[in-house]
Amino acid sequence: MRLWERYRLRLRRKRLRFRAFRKRRELSPVADHTGTLRRDAILLVTVLRNERIRLPFFLRYYRDLGISHFLVVDNGSDDGSREYLAAQADVSLWTTRASYRGSRYGADWMNWLLMRHGRGHWILAVDVDEFFIYPFSDSRPIRALTDWLDTSARRSFPAMVVDMYPKGPIDAEPYREGANPFEIANWFDSGNYMISRNPTFGNLWIQGGPRARTMFADRPREAPSLNKIPLVKWNWSYCFVSSTHMLLPRGLNLVYDELGGERASGCLLHAKFLSPFTAKVAEELERREHFAQSREYIAYAETLRESGDLWCKWSEKYINWRQLEILGLMSKGNWA
Repeated sequence: MRLWERYRLRLRRKRLRFRAFRKRRELSPVADHTGTLRRDAILLVTVLRNERIRLPFFLRYYRDLGISHFLVVDNGSDDGSREYLAAQADVSLWTTRASYRGSRYGADWMNWLLMRHGRGHWILAVDVDEFFIYPFSDSRPIRALTDWLDTSARRSFPAMVVDMYPKGPIDAEPYREGANPFEIANWFDSGNYMISRNPTFGNLWIQGGPRARTMFADRPREAPSLNKIPLVKWNWSYCFVSSTHMLLPRGLNLVYDELGGERASGCLLHAKFLSPFTAKVAEELERREHFAQSREYIAYAETLRESGDLWCKWSEKYINWRQLEILGLMSKGNWA
């Protein structure tokens, strides 16, 4: 990369960090337990709105995985999410009614919390409907992964989003609070993925899966990106650029082997497509707070009107992480 391009990226990083510093004024603390954090705590950061029904399983899943503490921004929930989270001893909670779109879809808020509380910690940045899996995640806690990454001098770890969906209409089977969402949404696309390289930031760009196959079939290049880098050993100078798709400094995005080998990677099982999905789509279409004037949610609404069924004869039923490795969607690399 040329010197001028590096300079531009450094300026962009400074602007994003200053922007996050200014956006701190939009966040009001509800329950701040960060004073109890140990130096080796592994933190999870997320931004949410009206996810009360999902929270019990979400918190249990990540506690079992080995997350030490949760940094949560509640963006104006009115379904009891804020009250539920405030009662959790391992959750530090901030609330805001400011624009989600105006915060770069939550990235500014996350960047500020990580600037303030994430330094020196491994952090995992996910949405409430994303569930991180990695090689041996069924038998090794996340600290085993971060210890190995420390030993390997790796500062970041990628995960491809795998959209999970039920067989039949999305809302056909109600989701019960506390239940495992993948007992309902247990199918995924094993192929149908496109991959390219972002020349500016150096990250891989992945699209495909059921959303590209159905909702964006006539314009697959507009389908949502599935590449994320959710696990990072945070430094005061880092920042997320676009959600968790890419970061600055640029080197954090180089999570693949450019010489043709394989580096370890994971997946984010995406449990968006189950009830009450229809109600969520209606709410977000009214708010218009999502990317590109809520283009994704417009496509979701059209799919729901037509059939609401993402399943097809090529769909594969989920078993475990080893299945995803065999299919080439994740890799254990040289982590044995």
